[in-house]
Amino acid sequence: MSEAEFLFSLAPRPSVRIEGRGERFPVRRIYCVGLNYAAHAREMGKDPHLERPFFFSKPADAVVESGSAIPFASMTGDLHYEIELVAALHSGGADISRESALEHVFGYAAGIDLTRRDLQKAARDEGKPWDLAKGFDHSAPLGAIRPAAEIGHPRAGRISLSVNGLVRQNGDLSDMILDTAGIIAELSRYVRLEAGDLIFTGTPEGVGPLRPGDVAEGEIEKVGSVRVSINK
Repeated sequence: MSEAEFLFSLAPRPSVRIEGRGERFPVRRIYCVGLNYAAHAREMGKDPHLERPFFFSKPADAVVESGSAIPFASMTGDLHYEIELVAALHSGGADISRESALEHVFGYAAGIDLTRRDLQKAARDEGKPWDLAKGFDHSAPLGAIRPAAEIGHPRAGRISLSVNGLVRQNGDLSDMILDTAGIIAELSRYVRLEAGDLIFTGTPEGVGPLRPGDVAEGEIEKVGSVRVSINK
């Protein structure tokens, strides 16, 4: 079907800047991993020995360019930050082996998984889906992607986030329960992954609230940074 046959045109495809290059990375889907750091699982009231990491998603157009100012999310009084390593795929498949998983990664970026925590807790307590606690407008700020061909595949290194210059999260990538290869292999058992997919790999402990006027800045060693401010 040609574009002329559609009832209306959609907004341009969401994309992410690639460090040092003119091309941009087109976003197909955004997947996220929950409870992938033991200390964060415990601060959320979960036992990491009893519960495995799990997956959820955000809409592709939740992507926000680093440096942007965004509105405080609607329908929440408890908007939280979560700094995460994000893997950007240039190929995919189903039932990908752990041994070949990293071959599908184009590069990595620093991202912030913004969360309407009060909605998440209420949905969890009532046994309801918490899609809207994670998948809402402007909920995926992302820094520039750095190609794996330049930086390799980070398995260790500081991952941190500050709010208004004060460090709130300070962990290490080596603390992930499932590493990037394990995440890709496991996720590909549930869905077929494709080029353009982004995977948020989980957050360390120290998550907390943002308020209008706050500036959140995340940094991942050898990967890059991400910065977002909340409009007053």
